[in-house]
This record gives sequence, structure tokens and C-alpha cells, in this order.
Amino acid sequence: MKRLTAFLGVSAIALAATQALAADLKVGFISSLSGPVSALGIPYEKGIRAAIAEHPALAGHKVELIVLDDASDPTTAGRNARKLVVEDKVDVLIGTSGVPGAMAIAAVARELNTPLISPTPVTIPGPEGAWTVTVSQPFPLMVAAVVERMKKSNVKTVAFIGFSDALGDLAYDSLVKSAEAAGIKVVANERYARSDSSVAGQVLKIISARPDAVFAGNSGTPGALPYLALAERGYKGQIYGTHGLINADFVRVGGASIEGLQVPSGPVLVADQLPDSNPIKKVSMGFRDAYKKANGSVPTDAFSSYTYDAYLLLADAVSRTKGEPGTPQYRAALRDAIVSTKELTGTHGIYNFKPDNRYGSDQRAVVIVRSEKGQWKLVP
Repeated sequence: MKRLTAFLGVSAIALAATQALAADLKVGFISSLSGPVSALGIPYEKGIRAAIAEHPALAGHKVELIVLDDASDPTTAGRNARKLVVEDKVDVLIGTSGVPGAMAIAAVARELNTPLISPTPVTIPGPEGAWTVTVSQPFPLMVAAVVERMKKSNVKTVAFIGFSDALGDLAYDSLVKSAEAAGIKVVANERYARSDSSVAGQVLKIISARPDAVFAGNSGTPGALPYLALAERGYKGQIYGTHGLINADFVRVGGASIEGLQVPSGPVLVADQLPDSNPIKKVSMGFRDAYKKANGSVPTDAFSSYTYDAYLLLADAVSRTKGEPGTPQYRAALRDAIVSTKELTGTHGIYNFKPDNRYGSDQRAVVIVRSEKGQWKLVP
């Protein structure tokens, strides 16, 4: 288990200034810094560190960040969440990198009455999800945008291949619903584990179905596997995917096999191509500057900006929360502030939450991008 604790004030002047601040605000951050989901988890950590370096105090409270690695294991994610709340007394949880892990953390958040901001799309209906919100776009919203693009390209049949876990289920269910409404037939539903090294059998079944297009419901570096297998077998149809694929490792591993791949994304990925009138552009370009200052290079993924947005959401909520951190009353008040957020501009969209709506995104949070020679380009 990896534990990193940071009080983020780096100069003597900054340290002196924080002495006058109120009680510490503790942020428990869980991410997959190792294991098969680390291609997402490592950018997540870089994003939140950029955010806290930019804003080391919120509404007069010094921020203490406690980072734990869940090693891409949902059981460890849940155990980490319990430790952070029970032992470290955090006021809010942020994490993790995969849907199964996020669901495990959400269960702990509900049990221990601690707000959770998930950078990963996770749907938990009813009271069980009452303490959880997510800054990632919901799968139905993103997949619907992809299906709309399919329809414009005259796709009549599509095959699905995705992870054999909760993320794969989310992607498949979203595809079926949107495709049916668009008059597109889903002709295959093939699955594989994130740790698998081959999908040859699944891809042979897909090719035999002769679909116009293939849609993959996966994420991160393991998401490249179906596209590599399709290219090896000479598949010439259209290829699509989810917003979980936008990171440098996926592009590197996918190589020529992902040329022409179309996926949905938040506007941050193509911020420099947005009109100046779009408020998301200003926040996204500010994120790029903060990320470069904190990490020494510009971001090449769409994941680090999710945790940056999570921190922006937290900052806005803290500014509207009364009381002293470290108490059950403060955590409840903070949760209430989070779920009442209105028109907060982030890098991925403009967020509006309600107590019964765990996703804050709308159509302003979606663009379609295409892989062209190792770069993501906005599709008009």
C-alpha cells in the first residue's frame, strides 16, 4: 500500500500564511497507481496534485491530501476508503480509476456518511448512491453521441466487445438503448477480462457477423487489445470506442490499428480548437498551465482533468459549507453543498447536480474526436 501525505505550501511565506487558516480539510484520494488500471490512475493523481498545487487552501482551510494506491483491486479500494474515513478522518473521498473500485468506495461512503466525488462513471441508484457524485460523463450520454455519429455514417449493424465487468455492462447497455432508437442492430456481445492477453476468439466471432462497425466498451491500455486483433485480421469496417481510451499509453500500444477510431470526449481534449466564447475553453487552458507547472509537461490524456474537475467541484462546495472540518456534521453539510452545485464550469463540462442526480454533465460535455496519426482531432 502506498501512502503519500502532503501539506501543499512550498515557501516560507506560504507556510506562514497558512498558520492563520482554520482547521485542516482532509481529502482522501484513492487511485490505481499500479496494476492494469494504472494507465488511468496515474494521470488521475497528476491531475489532483496540479489542482491542489494551484489551490492549497479552500475557503480558509488548509488542505491535506492523503493518497492511497488500490493496485487496481476493488477490494483494496473499499478497504482504503474505510481506512481513510475511520483512521485518517477525511472529510471527502475522491477516487478511483475503475468502475468496480468506485462502486466499492461508494458503498463505504454511504455506510460511513462521507461524500465521494468519483472521476470514474459509476451508477448507483437509490439511497445506496446518496453520498456519491461523479464528474465523468455518464455512459448513456457519451455512447449516444457515438451512435449519432454512426447513424450519420450510415452504419446499420454494430458489434460490441468490452470488459467482462461493470464498465463493460454500462457500455453495452448504453449502446443497445441508443442503437435501437437509431435503427442500428447490435449483432454481437463479446467480453474479455482486463488482464487477458488475447481476444482472438472473440474477434473471429465478430468478423463472422460482418458488422458495419465495431464498438469497444473498455478503457485504458487494455482497451487497445480488440483494435489490434481486428487490424491483424484485416477488418475494414468503422471502429468506435468510449471516452475511457484517451491516454498516451493506449495510443502508443494501439498504433496503426486505431487509425480512424472515433470516440467521445470532454471538450478539454481539444480545448485549443474551441471558440473563445465557450467558457470551458478558459478553464481547460488554465488546467493545462497548472498541470505543466506541477508535472513538468503538458497533459496528453483526458483523465487527469477529471480529478482537476473533482477538486474544482470540492472547492466550490467548500465555499458554501459552514462549520469545522473533521466532524460528521461538516461531512453532511459538504455533501449537501456538492449535490446542489449549479453551473460550475470545469474542463469536461458545466456541472449541475441534484440530490437525486449523481451525474452533473449535459450535452455541453461531449465532443467526438478521431485518431489521426497518433493525435486526437475534433470531428465537426
